[in-house]
Amino acid sequence: MKRFRFPLRPVAVVRAHHESRAREVFAAAVHAYVQTEENLAATRARVAQWEAALFRGREGSFHAAEETHHLHGYRREAAAEVEAERVMIAARDAMNERREAYLEAHRKLEVIRRLEAKARTSHRAAANREEQAEFDEFATRRAARKEPLFSS
Repeated sequence: MKRFRFPLRPVAVVRAHHESRAREVFAAAVHAYVQTEENLAATRARVAQWEAALFRGREGSFHAAEETHHLHGYRREAAAEVEAERVMIAARDAMNERREAYLEAHRKLEVIRRLEAKARTSHRAAANREEQAEFDEFATRRAARKEPLFSS
């Protein structure tokens, strides 16, 4: 029986490398997206604290300098929230692009793997036919060598 040799093996190796690299890049993009989500949540918590400080300032006596400080802090954090949301949306878009690139690389690798599986199956079937033909030939030669059981 001949040894199986897949002619597209170098292509499979390259595609496996590309798929692995795309998976790593996608994982990094997911990590970056999660970090931006956490950053946005922290910024929203700070905005909520500034809002609470503004509302508390309106309950008692009015101090203009203190309220101005709270209002500037609130505006600064609100702007930071908008920026954090923009960064998070950009990170999500990048993550989705990386996901598509990974899925495409994975599909290409799976095509090669399916081709290899079909080639292996075909090789195995051919080897089985060849082996059966050898057994048939051996049995035919052996039967031809034997003397007849009954003589006439």
